[in-house]
Amino acid sequence: METFKLIVAIVQLMASLFLIGVVLLQSGKRSGLSGAIAGAADTFLAKNKARTWDAKLARMTKWVAILFILLTVTLNCV
Repeated sequence: METFKLIVAIVQLMASLFLIGVVLLQSGKRSGLSGAIAGAADTFLAKNKARTWDAKLARMTKWVAILFILLTVTLNCV
């Protein structure tokens, strides 16, 4: 049983580090002044790529957060 707890704790640690990384990679909802200056240089294709990348990061955030919560509940119940 202790080996199971150790494995789940290691997986939880890796999930938490991955979750931190995914959240930090997401772009902010507001561009600020730099977005106003560089906005004219963006093409339609570049904007679509950014949206799909942000959408993938948002999906990954949700799934990794669910995994983290399940691992936390599992560790507390065992």
